[in-house]
Amino acid sequence: MTVLVTAGVPASAARPVSAYASQPPVLAEPEVPEADVPAVEPIGRDGSPRPSAQPGPSGPATTVGIRLLDAPVDRRDDTRAHKYVVDHVRPGTTIKRRIVVQNDSEVRRTAALYAAAADVTEKGFVLAPDRTENELSSWIDVEPAEETLAPGEEVEALVTIAVPRRAEAGERYAVIWAEVAGVDGRNVRNVGRAGIRVYLSVGPGGEPPSGFEIGPLAGGREKDGTPVLTAQVRNTGKRALDLAGELRLAEGPGGLAVGPVKVEAGTLALNGSTTVRVALDRRLPDGPWAAKLDLASGWTKRSAAGPVTFGPVPVAASAVDRSDQVLTGGLATSGLVLVLFAVYAYRRRTRLRQSATAA
Repeated sequence: MTVLVTAGVPASAARPVSAYASQPPVLAEPEVPEADVPAVEPIGRDGSPRPSAQPGPSGPATTVGIRLLDAPVDRRDDTRAHKYVVDHVRPGTTIKRRIVVQNDSEVRRTAALYAAAADVTEKGFVLAPDRTENELSSWIDVEPAEETLAPGEEVEALVTIAVPRRAEAGERYAVIWAEVAGVDGRNVRNVGRAGIRVYLSVGPGGEPPSGFEIGPLAGGREKDGTPVLTAQVRNTGKRALDLAGELRLAEGPGGLAVGPVKVEAGTLALNGSTTVRVALDRRLPDGPWAAKLDLASGWTKRSAAGPVTFGPVPVAASAVDRSDQVLTGGLATSGLVLVLFAVYAYRRRTRLRQSATAA
């Protein structure tokens, strides 16, 4: 039996909260960003994306919130498991998680709760359109499947994942969605939805290892002068990763130090690699700097350190010293005035001599 701890805020203040939920987080690394699951995903009647789920000419916004309440007790130190459903189970296992759904619209809305397909590719965590099903989403049941909520009202739902006994080993991905819909004045159906990712590893024995490598740190500048630190990161483990972390620069010119600067590297597929890019302030001096990059995916953490330089800071056009140009221009103007005066004086003397000769 899997023992759960409270991963988020309970749906009701009267519900008891576990002792662990009131303790400060064990890990100091930043939380992994939910970069690829939008809080609101507006969809037009024809299935094409709409610019936003903001109010139409005659209707309020269609927005909804969702959060996870439970995480396995053996993952209390895994920050990912407090935001997403992250687990490893044997074939034939059934797991349950509580979630909370909130109507963020200004009117009563009916929220549909369901699971749909997702995948992890070189592009990151990729969402399938609409209610597309995959193997994992077919194992997921959400109860209730639908609930009508007043503005700001919350409801608790139960997610059950039943893994078949003959399921093949491997990691699978899906999203648990909460969806609300409305119609604006043009009879266009707006859909807003928010989701919780599911990373489920299936197989005998213990959980497959997670790991990654960070390559050498390098510095450079963009054409506009923005300094950028880059590092190649490769997934060396057997599970997908959600990478985030911090960059620190120390021992810079004059003893300067920078950071911590938040770093978001997104989701990294099995055997995948990506280039982490951290853009910094354009005024940052060339260096050298002592750089340290810390990345984490849940409880899997790695660091890389080394000296970096970014190149000279470009001088803005408005800051160029033009005093020599002003001086040169002034001298040229003065010389031209002298030449014109000399020509005028010569012509006047010539006219006077001609007048005297004629007399």
